[in-house]
Formats: sequence, structure tokens, C-alpha cells
Amino acid sequence: MTLDQALAFGLIGITIGLFVWGRLPYDLVALLSLLAGVVIGIVPAKKAFEGFADDVVIIVATALLVSSAVARSGAVETAMRPLLRHLRGTAAQVSVLAGMVLVLSAFTKNIGALAIFMPVAFQLSRRTGTSPSSLLMPMAFASLIGGLITLIGTSPNIIVSRLREEITGQPFAMFDFAPVGLGIAAAGWVFLSLGWRLLPQDRRGAASMDAALNIEGYTTEAVLPPDSPMAGRTVAELEALGEGGVAVATVIRERFRRYTPRPDWELRPDDVLLLQGEAEDLDRVVARAGLRLAGEQPKAPAAASADSGEGEEDSVVEGVVTADSPLIGRTPAQMDLHRRFAVSLLALSRSGQPVGQRLNAVRLRAGDVALLKGSSGALPGALAELRVLPLSQRDIALGRNRRSLLPVMVLGAAMVMLGLHLVPVAVAFFGAAVLLLLLRAMTMREAYGTVEWSVLILLGALIPVSEAIRTTGGTDLIAGWLSGAVEAMPPTAAVALMMVAAMGVTPFLNNAATVLMLAPIAGSLAKQLGLNPDAFLMAVAIGAACDFLTPIGHQCNTLVMGPGGYRFGDYWKLGLPLSVIVVLVGVPLIALFWPLRAM
Repeated sequence: MTLDQALAFGLIGITIGLFVWGRLPYDLVALLSLLAGVVIGIVPAKKAFEGFADDVVIIVATALLVSSAVARSGAVETAMRPLLRHLRGTAAQVSVLAGMVLVLSAFTKNIGALAIFMPVAFQLSRRTGTSPSSLLMPMAFASLIGGLITLIGTSPNIIVSRLREEITGQPFAMFDFAPVGLGIAAAGWVFLSLGWRLLPQDRRGAASMDAALNIEGYTTEAVLPPDSPMAGRTVAELEALGEGGVAVATVIRERFRRYTPRPDWELRPDDVLLLQGEAEDLDRVVARAGLRLAGEQPKAPAAASADSGEGEEDSVVEGVVTADSPLIGRTPAQMDLHRRFAVSLLALSRSGQPVGQRLNAVRLRAGDVALLKGSSGALPGALAELRVLPLSQRDIALGRNRRSLLPVMVLGAAMVMLGLHLVPVAVAFFGAAVLLLLLRAMTMREAYGTVEWSVLILLGALIPVSEAIRTTGGTDLIAGWLSGAVEAMPPTAAVALMMVAAMGVTPFLNNAATVLMLAPIAGSLAKQLGLNPDAFLMAVAIGAACDFLTPIGHQCNTLVMGPGGYRFGDYWKLGLPLSVIVVLVGVPLIALFWPLRAM
């Protein structure tokens, strides 16, 4: 062992130790590792920051952005609506939700696919009484196995493809993962459809921000345009669009006549409706019924020029009216919010009390929670002047006008171009992300908030460090040790060993770091044994992507822990048998589709 190899191994060992220790953030550990590599000389200074320019970083960032745009569009939720009303039993709900998440995660980032369907799971739970703990973990695990099907489904596939290009000169193509991934996904879906019974059925999720702040539902004012599909339909039909989450409290006609409608009341064009419900449910009804929020009036030219710059984006903020606010005892019309402050009142919550007046005529009180919309430049100043305290940031959809098929169409176009090999993966997703921003499918502020910067920093910093193991000859050295240990084993056992090793390391490093550490070793081991490196790289990618044993190895597992009310020890109950299935199904499929003996 040379000095450089010893330094490289020592650095990797310390890095892994810091990851396991857990006292420092993963991204900071990666940055410290990169700095140390430069200082001790195993990472050339000229190449220290090449990892941040790597295609992997671009693909992960833009795939997250595109996935988020699809989630915000509501297109998937709308497409599933006719099916959801028939899902009454827990078994059917788990099978369908896990299956849909699995399929979608093959074409978007798995965390994005899970985020799209979690609100659907909560709707089903609220309507049918199913415990969220029965639904969320199977959905999270389904998102992980669904990501095995395509190149862009999960980060390990993307990173392994890059490393394969370094080893063989050719990266994995978009659907090279499909033969093995489809088999594992099918077996995993069958197990999850039955195995959800292993989970606790009586857990309650952590309290939501709404509950913590006592936000018990909003009242919003909307106008029924003549071209709305609900014109001429009944109140009950309109409320059905909210799936039990929205009520029509008041109908106002001819400006001043107000009625408390019966379910069979017929709606007319230009009716003013006072709707009550949660912000998310209200947004769903407004979008599906084609309603126009009364608070969304065009800004006066003076306000527009004075308070917002050309092209400035609108934002929606949730805030509480404080005791010294000038709004107390006055109405939005009296305060002239549009002209003086360039903000609009979209909805109001009053501790569960009904609001029976038009929003412009409501006298505001201390403690009222308001949804205010305005330009991102005008809102901070308006909130300060009005003494409205902004609440902890939530993703409020009402008033953002993001529901359309556009993100799905852009994603579909990107997938077609990839399938036809017209552009590289990085270019396809970069182009899709830029196009969605250009078409206002999401704002720049939302886009920056979508990107998981800690993951990108971890990738960019660890890529040069992992390269140091290879350039110093460390991977060949480890592979030589391993080849001596596995030379008496059949080749499939060596593949299984690499898959299990990746599964075992992932909970402590996270999947991206695991692949960066193990994939070069797997490639060198295959070379030492005279076997096809593709099979070993596939095993590492699958093992690193399949962390079912802890809530910390993958963000999908972490995302459902609080809402599902899970404890650390709940994960292995469903995850251990699923891990065994992945190995038992995955290794033979790898041997079948990626022959171990090099051709």
C-alpha cells in the first residue's frame, strides 16, 4: 500500500465515521472531506470543484424541480379522482396508491412521486377512516423500488451510469435498468399489497402546522364565471369536487341578496360563493370548477408600477392579525388593500367560526388568520405596515394558479426525447426545467425552494474524493482483497455480496455517498475476477437505492415518519422481508440480463 492509498483510505474512513457519528450535517462532512483531500494532496487543486459541474448534479437538481412542478399541477390527482371514490378497503387503497407511486417514480424523482400522492393518501384516510400508518410506509417503499426501473428514477442509477462511462466508456441508457427493475418492482408491489398488515394500525401522525396554530378552515369568496362547468349544476355537485372538504356556506346574487343554499340549489353564472374548507381543498374546488377568486383582481396601474417591478412574481403568505394591527375593526375595502398596499385578501380563518360576509366587508379581528397575495417585493413591507405576523412557511396552493397539464406534457416530451436518444439525460431535464420556469409553471422562488441543496453539495464534494480512491489505485487494492475472499464463490454470490453490502452501508451514508464509495470498488472487483462490471454496478445501484430498514437512509422514509406516526423500529418490520425479496429476485435477474461472463 502506497502513502497516497493510505491517505485516501484514511480520509474515507474518517468521512464514514463522521457520517455515522451524525453530529455534523452530511453536506458539511462532505465539504470537510473535500478540503482535507486537497490539503493532503490526494485531490488535485485544479480538479477539486469539478464535481459541482458533473452531469449528476444537474440531473438531480432539475429532476427534483420537474417532479415538484408535476406535483403542484394537480394533474395526477385529477386523473385519479374517478378511481379514488371506489377505494374503500385498506388493502385496495394500499395496492392502488403503492402501484401509482411506483409507476410515477420510474419517470420522476422518487421523492417527488411520493410527495404527489401523499395528499391523496390523506384524503382517503380522512374519508374512509383508514390509518395513515397503513398507507404511507408502503407508498414510500414503493417509490424506492419504482425508481429502479429507469435511469432518472433515483440518484444511485444516475451516479452508477456516470461511473460506468468511466470504466467502459459508455454510460447506462435510460431504460437499461428496466429489465431488472421491473421484476423487482413487480415482486415488491405484490409484497407491499399484502405485507402492510405487518405495520401498526393505530398510530396517529404528528400534529400538522394547522393544528398547532389552530387554523380550523378558511372562508374564501369566489365568483362562478359563465363558462364554468358548474354553471347550471347543483350545490351538492360543486361540493363533491372537494370530496367532503369544502362547503358552500352562502350564495350571493344580484349584489346584495344572500342565501344559505340547500344541496339541490342550482348555481347560476355570476353567483358569488362563500366557500369554507382547508386551503388545499379550496384550491382543488376552485381549480376543478373553474371559479375566479374574488380577491384576485388586477392591480391598479399605480400600485403595479409603484410596488412591483416588471416581471416580479406573486407570492401567497399566511399571516395572523396582531393585537396592534391597523386592520382591527376595519374592512379590507376601508383599508383599500389593493391600492395602498398592493395585496389581496384571498381567504380568512377565524378559529373555526363561520364568516358569513363578503371578504371585502368583513371587519377584521385580532387573531384572524389571513391568506394574502401580492408581489414578492411588496408583501414584506405590506405585512410589516399592516402588522400581520407571517406564520411558519407552508406550501399554500390557493391563489397560485399552478394547476394545469403543462408540467406533465413537458415531462412527457423529455421522456420521449430520452427514449429516442435525441439528447443526453442532463440536457433533457435541464431543458424541461428551464421551459417550465419560462412558462410560469412555478416561480423562481419556488424553484430554489424545491432543490435539495444539501444533496447537491454532498454529491459535488464527494465526487472528487471518491475519484481519489480510484486514481491512487485504492479501488484495485480493495478489489484484490475481495477477489481473494470471493474467488471460491460462484459469480452470483459475489454479485449478491455487493448488493447486500450496499444495503448495509446506505442507512449510514445515504444512497449517493454509498454509490460513490462502492461502485468503483465493484468495478475493480469485477475486473479482478474477469467478470462483466455491469452486473456488479447494477447490484450496487439496487442495493444503495433499497434502504428499507431505517427512516434516515433515504428522504422518502424520513418524509413519512412524522405523518405516519412511525417509530424507528417500525421500518424493519416491513423493510426486512422486502430487502430479502429484492436480493432473491434481483440477483438472478441481473445474472440473466447482464451476463456475468464478459462477452
